[in-house]
Amino acid sequence: MRSISCMPFDDLADGAKRRVPLPHYKEELKMDIKTLQADMITAMKAKDKGRKDAISALVSAVKKAAIDEGCREDIPEALVDRVILKELKTAKEQLDTCPKERADLLEEYQLRHDVIQEYAPAMMSAEEVETYITEKFAEVVATRNKGQIMKAVMAELKGKADGKVINQVVAGLCQ
Repeated sequence: MRSISCMPFDDLADGAKRRVPLPHYKEELKMDIKTLQADMITAMKAKDKGRKDAISALVSAVKKAAIDEGCREDIPEALVDRVILKELKTAKEQLDTCPKERADLLEEYQLRHDVIQEYAPAMMSAEEVETYITEKFAEVVATRNKGQIMKAVMAELKGKADGKVINQVVAGLCQ
């Protein structure tokens, strides 16, 4: 269940007030499929078509991955995070490959990327990755063998840091 650290008041039509949870996705460690579905319903009620489409695509991708892995009923949060990162990467590639003269497509892809980014787990920075590698894998780093370092590190940091960042840090440590 997600923790709610700040709950502002929402004024109802009859003058009463109720507490409304604010989404704090970046603070959470794992994303839940029920949260995605609830946010999709909220976007539908708000008639926010772009946001609803992006979240709907995420929910569909998560359900497809769950079926592929044989865990249709109880979808693990780690699977949801993995799918979100994959979809984020796809959205980024769409943005990068879209022709600049297609402003309508660029706007749609940017919105999709931004919505998915809200749900993506926070990634480690290059400094955090370097610190983690030098502390946890000191004996492997001492060999200065990039292949061995990457093999050891990727198993630990997959989904926590971008692979390109890890590769750049390891290349720097091997020099």
